[in-house]
This record gives sequence, structure tokens and C-alpha cells, in this order.
Amino acid sequence: MAGEDEDLPRDAKIVKTLLKSMGVEEYEPRVIHQFLELWYRYVVDVLSDAQVYSEHAGKAAIDCDDVKLAIQSKVNFSFSQPPPREVLLELARNRNKIPLPKSIAGPGVALPPEQDTLISPNYQLAIPKKQPTQAMEEMEEDEEPSEPNPPQEPKPSDVPQNTPQRVSFPLTKRTK
Repeated sequence: MAGEDEDLPRDAKIVKTLLKSMGVEEYEPRVIHQFLELWYRYVVDVLSDAQVYSEHAGKAAIDCDDVKLAIQSKVNFSFSQPPPREVLLELARNRNKIPLPKSIAGPGVALPPEQDTLISPNYQLAIPKKQPTQAMEEMEEDEEPSEPNPPQEPKPSDVPQNTPQRVSFPLTKRTK
């Protein structure tokens, strides 16, 4: 194990020492790398914020006050203290004063009303209108057409109108 410590970078050794000082003896090796990434990301964020504060103040370089301000800004937005216990107890008392609604107990599992469920009909059927059948003209046997399939121009009444119609079927309760 001493051979492993020598191969680690200085920052990884520091993380390992911090874990030991907190009483953590067993951990996966990737934990060190995860802590290092978190540490580096945090430092980069703080220093980039400090640089913005320094530029805003018109300074040529970052100083200690800029870093302190950046850290304070991170702490204010990243971490928040829970409300005091007394406040939580008062909120709980106020909330618990309102009684729960009485349940209408029936056989089986209580389900919400049908209008509040997602199983009601939710579809549309498009029913195309049928085209009127064209009467076929009978040809006499001695007449022969000039073309086998003469082109026909569609009449306005022959053009199909595809207007969908909304159709829904409400589900009714079945009595047994």
C-alpha cells in the first residue's frame, strides 16, 4: 500500500489524508478521483468568479478580497441552512390542524373519478366521405372508343372532400 501512495499525485494524497482524518478507512479507488474532480471544479468556479469581481473593480490582478467575495457568493447560492426547529414545528401544527378528507371506502382499491383519469376516450376517427359511383355508359357493340381510357376532367362534385369528423364514445359503467 505504501507503493501505491508514492505513485499518487500530491492532491490525491491530500484527499486520501482527509478521508483518513474523517475516519473513512474503506473506499473504492475512484472516490479519490471523484473528490479531485469536485475540488478542481469548485476551485475553477471560485477563481473565475474572483476574476470577474476583480475586473469589475478595475484591478489588474485578483486579490484576497475578490476570492473571499467569490467564496461567500458560492456559499450563499450553493448551501442553505434549514429553518429552525421551532419554525418547522409551527408549520407542522398549522398544517395538521386541517383534517384529511374523509375517504369513501368501497370494495377494492379507491380510484379517482373518471374525468381525472387518463383512460377516458382520447381519439378521433377520420371517416372519409364515399365518392358517388359514376354510372357506366353502356357502349353499343358496333361503337369502338377512340382511346381505350379517355382522360376525364374531375368535376367539382367528383373531388373527394376529406374533412375528418370527430367521433367519441363515452364509456358507461357496466352493471353486473
